[in-house]
Amino acid sequence: MKLIKNIFSTRSVPILSWSSRNSFNLKPKLKTFIFLTFGLFLFGLGETILIASSQGVSPWTVFAQGISKNTNFSIGLATFLMSVIVLLLWIPLKQRPGMGTVLNAIIISIVLDYSYPYLPQPNQFFFQIIQSFIGVIIVGIGSGFYLISNLGPGPRDGLMTGLQKLTKFPIFFVRGSIEIIVVFIGWKLGGIVGVGTIIFAVFVGPSVSIGFIVVKTFFK
Repeated sequence: MKLIKNIFSTRSVPILSWSSRNSFNLKPKLKTFIFLTFGLFLFGLGETILIASSQGVSPWTVFAQGISKNTNFSIGLATFLMSVIVLLLWIPLKQRPGMGTVLNAIIISIVLDYSYPYLPQPNQFFFQIIQSFIGVIIVGIGSGFYLISNLGPGPRDGLMTGLQKLTKFPIFFVRGSIEIIVVFIGWKLGGIVGVGTIIFAVFVGPSVSIGFIVVKTFFK
C-alpha cells in the first residue's frame, strides 16, 4: 500500500547525489553522464518494445511511424528528424537545450533502429498486451534515470514547457493538446494507433513515478 501511495503522490523529480545541479552543465560527473545515457537507452528500448508488440505506440512514435511510412526513412531516422524540427520550434519559444536534450534525440533514435530486429514480435493478442505493458514500464524506468540526471529536457518536453510559458495554460492541457494533435497527424499518415497507445497514455505517468522510486531506492 505504501508503494502504491508513493507512486501516485510523487510531485517532483528527486534530486540525488549524482544529479546535475545545473541542467545546462556540459561537464557533468561521469556517474551522471552514465546514468543519463543508460536512461535514454532504456527509454528507446521501451518505445521499441511497444512498436514490436504491434498494438500501438506512444503518440510521438505514431507520428514517427507515419513519417516513416510516407518516406524512405527508418523509424529511428524519422524520430531523429522529428526531434530536430521540434528543437527548431524552441527558438521562438526561447528554450535552451542541454546535453540531455541533444543526447535524447540521438540515442533514442539509434536504439529504435538497432534494437527492433532482436525483440520478440508476438502474434497472440494476450502476449502483445503484456509486451505493451513491459514497454511502458521500461520507458518509465528510463525516464527516472534520465530526468533525475537533470541535464536538459527532451525536445518534446521543452516544447511543452515553452508553450505553457507562452500560453499560460495549465501544463496538463498543453501536454494533452500536443499529444492529441501529434497522434491524430501520425494516424492520418499511417501510424499505428491501438490498445498499446491507450496503455501508454494511461500508465506512462505511474510508470515514471515507479522509475523515480526504483532509481532513488537502488541508485543513490
